[in-house]
Amino acid sequence: MELSIIKNKIHHIQGNKVMLDFDLAELYEVETRVLKQAVRRNLKRFPVDFMFQLSKEVWKEVITNCDNLPENIKFSPTTPFAFTEQGVAMLSSVLNSDKAIDVNIAIMRAFVALRHHLTDYGNLKENIAKLEKEMNVKFKDIHQALNYLLQKDQVQIEQQNRERIGFKIERKK
Repeated sequence: MELSIIKNKIHHIQGNKVMLDFDLAELYEVETRVLKQAVRRNLKRFPVDFMFQLSKEVWKEVITNCDNLPENIKFSPTTPFAFTEQGVAMLSSVLNSDKAIDVNIAIMRAFVALRHHLTDYGNLKENIAKLEKEMNVKFKDIHQALNYLLQKDQVQIEQQNRERIGFKIERKK
């Protein structure tokens, strides 16, 4: 299974990276109602940090923000379940099939890849901040040197244009 397909099905909802029940049902090749039924039969395996049901307000916001949701899902009378990474892992024990195991492995790899991207992004951000700091110091030094040179030139021009004091000798040309 292609990681990019799975990554596109991972959403940020209420501060969590989650996958919605209809996307998981599609990946597992089961009906959404079958997946929900299996979860309801095993609710003890899905604490709030593993799975939660979206409120109608949050679901409307998700519909507004996500372009790639299936049309039939948008108008469903029930709101979807949202599964965190741990909840997706728990699904493999509830949906006991070879397909569920294979899909779970692919999904776990997608979550790990996302975590690596976030880590890389954090490192990149730190490196850019360091570089900016170094460049600011270097540019500050260059700025000071340029100001000194400009002031030095200005002083020389002022000295050349000042009125001479004392005995004047005319020079022959």
